[in-house]
Amino acid sequence: MPTIDVLDSTMYYEDHGDARARSGGVPFVFLHGNPTSSHLWRGVLPRIGGGVRVLAPDLIGMGRSGKPGGEYRFEDHARYLDAWFDALGLDEAVLVGQDWGGALAFDRAARHPGRVRGIAFMETIVRPLSWAQYPPTARARFAAIRTPGVGEEMVLDRNIFIEDSIRQTVLNPMSEADHAAYAAPYPTRESRLPMLRWARSLPIDGDPADVHAVVEKYDAWLADSPEVPKLLLTFDGSPALMVGPDTVAWCEENVSALETEYCGPAAHLCPEDRPAEIAAAVNSWAARHGLAAV
Repeated sequence: MPTIDVLDSTMYYEDHGDARARSGGVPFVFLHGNPTSSHLWRGVLPRIGGGVRVLAPDLIGMGRSGKPGGEYRFEDHARYLDAWFDALGLDEAVLVGQDWGGALAFDRAARHPGRVRGIAFMETIVRPLSWAQYPPTARARFAAIRTPGVGEEMVLDRNIFIEDSIRQTVLNPMSEADHAAYAAPYPTRESRLPMLRWARSLPIDGDPADVHAVVEKYDAWLADSPEVPKLLLTFDGSPALMVGPDTVAWCEENVSALETEYCGPAAHLCPEDRPAEIAAAVNSWAARHGLAAV
């Protein structure tokens, strides 16, 4: 699979679709979050129909993409992702995102509204959070990660996202091969900085202010973009989900042109647990809106 030069680094991406799909039509771009990579979508991408081109990049510093250094803040990811779209000449796209991939999709749509034809999202950051809204089972751990010194020891030294958390955010047991694929990009302390930065980027009680502002901006776009169809995929299960009943209700009240589809029991890394259901929901939604012919 290809890697492309992007700014001062490179980005790896999965690229599926026949020659006809690659030469025309609107591509579907799948965006992962923390601490995963395009590997998250391996069970979904082959099931996306309609003769569309299907792509899934590894975010900068993650997966098989380059590690140019820097802070790996939200704005850095958005900048490299924009450059990836431009490098591939993707004028328009349907975006599908999980976790921070959903937030990056919303942000891109808010900044480039004419270039996004539709958004499907799951288990992502749809609004600024408060600690009271944060899942109680994860609250203490994330508060510790955001504490200077403590978070560095947890994420950079002990590698808890890979050695612990990633196995706890699936319902179906993760194979050793898949765990190894997620672990491969993070062999050293320095290589793990993107995971720490993402954990400290969640906009909780207004902190960090720059990401809080990004979320407020894309929330305004989500509320006032009826021309762009949107699909929220929901799940139930344990451990606690980011998008539980209260957040689903908020989305149904505040997100324009929204459809909601339940896809079954899953944990936070829902494409690991329900790839077939996610693909089927995206396919049927895309067909209803003329984004792909299934």
